[in-house]
Amino acid sequence: MSTVLAFFKKPFIRKYANYFILALITLVFGALSLSGSLKMGNQFLLEQIAIAMLLAVSLGMVVGFLGELSLGHAGFMCVGAFLGGKVSAILVPALGTNANSILVLVISLLVGGLSAAVFGMIIGLPALRLRGDYLAIVTLAFGEIVRNVVMNLPEQLFGATLGLETPRFDRKYLFIIALIAVLACLAVTQNLMRSKHGRAIISIKDNEIAARAMGVDITKYKLFVFTISSFFAGVAGVLYSYTQSRLQTPTFDYNYSIEILVMVVLGGMGSINGAALAAALITFINFKLQTVLTGNLSVLQNVIYSLILIVIVIYRNAPGLKAFREKYNLAVLLQKLKGKRAETEEKEDA
Repeated sequence: MSTVLAFFKKPFIRKYANYFILALITLVFGALSLSGSLKMGNQFLLEQIAIAMLLAVSLGMVVGFLGELSLGHAGFMCVGAFLGGKVSAILVPALGTNANSILVLVISLLVGGLSAAVFGMIIGLPALRLRGDYLAIVTLAFGEIVRNVVMNLPEQLFGATLGLETPRFDRKYLFIIALIAVLACLAVTQNLMRSKHGRAIISIKDNEIAARAMGVDITKYKLFVFTISSFFAGVAGVLYSYTQSRLQTPTFDYNYSIEILVMVVLGGMGSINGAALAAALITFINFKLQTVLTGNLSVLQNVIYSLILIVIVIYRNAPGLKAFREKYNLAVLLQKLKGKRAETEEKEDA
C-alpha cells in the first residue's frame, strides 16, 4: 500500500500531469465522437487544436530551449504536407484502400516527417552558424522559397496554383490520431529536456561561450534540436493535409510561421505545457471568430484577434499586473483547494 501511495505522490503527478490530462481529453472526446455525440464542427476544431499544439511544442524546442529564433516552421510543415499528401494521394488508389487507411496514414506521416527532418538538417547546417536576426531571416527565406517552389512546379506533381488533391480522413478519428501525435511529441520533448542532453541544450541558450568551454558540442546539439523540431512540423503538415481535400501553398506563408511563434511566446519561453495551452487557446479564439464574424463582419476578424493577443501579452507581462497575477492563478487555486480538503479531513477525524 505504501508503495502505491509513494507512486502517486505530488512530484509524480506534477511530472506527468500533462500526459494524464491530454490522454483524458483524447478518451472523452474520442468516446463522444465514436458515439456520434460530437458535432462535426467540434471535430474539426479539435483537429486544428491538435495540429497547432504539435507545431507550438516542436517550435518551442528551438525557440524556448535552444534560444534560437526560427521563422521557417511553416516551411517545414509545407514540406511534410505536400510530400506526405502526395504519398497518400498515390497510395490510396494504388493499394485499393479508402482515405481512412491507417497504413497509408502511417507511411505518409513517416515520409512527411522524415522529409521535413532532412530539409531541417540541410538548412540547419549553414543557418545555425548564424545567430539572432540573421537566423530568423534565413529560416523565413527558406519558408518562402519552399512555398514558391512547390507552387511553380509542374501541375502533375503538386497541383501548381490549383493545389494538391489529398484524401480526407474521417473526422471521427483524425483528431484522436492527431492528439496521440501530440502525446508523442510531448514525450520526446520532455524526456529530451530532462536528460543530460537537455541540460547541454539549455546551457547553450544561457551562455554559448561557457557551454563551448565546458566541452558541449554546440553545432551537434543545435542541429539535433532543429532536426527533431522539423520532423514534428512535417508530421503536423501531413495531419493538416488529411484535414483538407485540397492543399494550397498560400496557407504556409510567413504569417503562419509568425502565428506559431506567437503561440510559443504567449505560452512562455521554455514552457512545454504553456506552448500547448497557448496553441489551443489561440486556435479556439481564431475558430470562434471565424464562426461568429461572417459576411460583412468578417473584416473585423483580424482586428479583434489582434486586440485579444495584445490584451493577453499585456496581462502576462505588465509589471502593474504582477500582484494580480500572483494572487489569481492556477497554482494559488490548487493550493486553496488543497487547504480546504485538509481542513475537511481534520474535521472528519475530530
